[in-house]
Amino acid sequence: MKSSGALATLVLLILLLASTSEAAISCSDVIKDLRPCVSYLVSGSGQPPAACCSGAKSLASAATTSEDKKAACNCIKSTSKSININSQLAQALPGNCGITLPVAISPNADCSKVG
Repeated sequence: MKSSGALATLVLLILLLASTSEAAISCSDVIKDLRPCVSYLVSGSGQPPAACCSGAKSLASAATTSEDKKAACNCIKSTSKSININSQLAQALPGNCGITLPVAISPNADCSKVG
């Protein structure tokens, strides 16, 4: 019976290590943060709404690790493919909100270079 306890401990340790190496940020977190930006990115002009900038700031502060940034990038990339966003507004969003966003808001982002 000792070996099964050791095996269970090893499995638990592996699961803990595996879960800590994954991104802490989920796609639903990214979508929640950027949802107020959708109408602006599709058909807006001028400055983004305050709620959009607030969400972008939340995303910027949440995506701190390389894994987080890659996860956020992949989420934005896949989500933005289904929405016809204005790429100029998307590129200008971080600057218009006074922040640095660690990922591009683009359906063509190269997420392998993020981090």
